[in-house]
Amino acid sequence: MEKSRIKKIIEAVIFASESPVSPASLKSGLPELSSEDIAAAFNEVSNEWNGMDRGFELVKVAGGYQFRTKKEFTEDITGFNKKIKKLRLSKAALEVLAISAYQQPLTKADIEEIRGVDSSAVVNLLMERGMLEICGRKDVPGRPFLYKTTEEFLQTFGMENLSDLPTLKEIEEIEKDLGAEPTLLRPEPETPEPQPEGDDASTPRPDNSQPRDGAENS
Repeated sequence: MEKSRIKKIIEAVIFASESPVSPASLKSGLPELSSEDIAAAFNEVSNEWNGMDRGFELVKVAGGYQFRTKKEFTEDITGFNKKIKKLRLSKAALEVLAISAYQQPLTKADIEEIRGVDSSAVVNLLMERGMLEICGRKDVPGRPFLYKTTEEFLQTFGMENLSDLPTLKEIEEIEKDLGAEPTLLRPEPETPEPQPEGDDASTPRPDNSQPRDGAENS
């Protein structure tokens, strides 16, 4: 099959698909083509489309490719079509997503330990929206469910994979620039045990493990 036709098939499949299309998924539909040929064609299609001055672009997200309108036209589209609604997530939902993304897989108890509040309702909501999913059970008494983020999470936030997440150091720098409060993702420093001060620091404490004089006869 000619490369030009392969590229047209890729464009047609991506355009018709509601979710990102990966080279592997296209390979299953075109078994006669090699993975190398398909990957090369995907790269060419991506470079060609992103080199055009258009209102949309071909982006790599959640391990695949998807046509998306450019961010600079978001407000124009929203104003034109009132049916398009922005995704709205509460602060609590964003906290749970952030904790899950960096600490996954983790249990609901792990999330609640970091947040300090019950998170059952938020976890259930994020599962309903397809942002979190159960990925197993933790090997501890009670065998609680383990949760992780989904491909829907990657698509929603425009990431190819979890390696696109900012590092904790980058988050600290952003918080510093914005004057924001420290993130929940940063572990709290351990509190050192208090040390004796003054004379108590150099004076050895009496050994109470041995009976004092006369204690045996009392």
